[in-house]
Amino acid sequence: MRFVARLTLPALLAMLPAILAGGALDSLKSGKANLQSAGALAFGPDAILLVGDSMGATIWAIDTGDRKAASGGNFELAGLDAKVAAMLGSSRDQIAIHDMAVNPVSKNVYVSVSRGLGPAATPVLVRVKRDGGMDELSLDSVRHASVSLPNAPGPDEKDRRGQSKRLEAITDVKYVDGRVIVAGLSNEEFASNLRAIPFPFSKADQGTSVEIFHGAHGRFETNSPVRTFVPYEIQRESYILAAYTCTPLVKFPVAQLKPGVKVMGETIAELGNRNRPLDMIVYKKSGTDYILMNNSSRGVMKMKADGLDKFPPIKQQTDITGVPYQTIESLKGVEQLDAYDNERAIILARSDAGSLDLRTIALP
Repeated sequence: MRFVARLTLPALLAMLPAILAGGALDSLKSGKANLQSAGALAFGPDAILLVGDSMGATIWAIDTGDRKAASGGNFELAGLDAKVAAMLGSSRDQIAIHDMAVNPVSKNVYVSVSRGLGPAATPVLVRVKRDGGMDELSLDSVRHASVSLPNAPGPDEKDRRGQSKRLEAITDVKYVDGRVIVAGLSNEEFASNLRAIPFPFSKADQGTSVEIFHGAHGRFETNSPVRTFVPYEIQRESYILAAYTCTPLVKFPVAQLKPGVKVMGETIAELGNRNRPLDMIVYKKSGTDYILMNNSSRGVMKMKADGLDKFPPIKQQTDITGVPYQTIESLKGVEQLDAYDNERAIILARSDAGSLDLRTIALP
């Protein structure tokens, strides 16, 4: 008599992350990853690093091989920019740090860097370890996959201020439930774009054109990119919470992110003009969900995420309104922010002396 094992639905769901991770790793092939730039970073399954390459109009998936589980411990590293520059044989004024992401398995921190200035700058990925050591992630022979964005702005395309549109082809990236969500600009008439690309990669479609009403400006906008976003569930429906320059907070239903269509987001907050949002994370504290967002001009904001469905969409010109926020006065000069664990975040903050310091903080 042959025994046939039957898996229950909960057992299958429990196995799903391992199945997906295995498929993701199997999709990566060894070789040179020819990044033209390195900007937005995020982690996918099994410590695979996702890298936004705006100049190459490409999303890269790179096997870090960094899968030794770790927990606990603190980061406290002063002068990260100077240390990275020295490791790369350069000086602090000749590098730029573009983004930061925490490996959810090892808790090591990865930063995307330009070595040199201007179009000839070399993209570099640096791993910062919890003991303060660091190394460069070699791209010469690494397991990787990539997907090209078919309708990115041209390399020489400029906006009305003379700024490169190509540099904003990818402004943020996140891995969400088997897909890589990409924010940025396209070459379409309505240029602001959100893409949902299945991972492992096959190909990217033209994405979804997204429009918002910007209360601070008193007009509809279709050509300003999402600067940063987080996935969040509202009333059991999956949303993208997106923040734009000057600082509207907008929600988009994930189910509406389909190729070739145009979606109007709901603006649920205006958080202050003359400001660029930099990063957002969602966390839970004492049973309540919160959003933490660092900004170029308005410090670090904390917003209660519960009840976002109760804020009516903003449809007319207004000042600061909608979802209320608290400014965390103790956090100054925060240029990069990411979740570290259930109790802590990690920040890269500019000190009074001008250095970029990396450290963990308690979630406020």
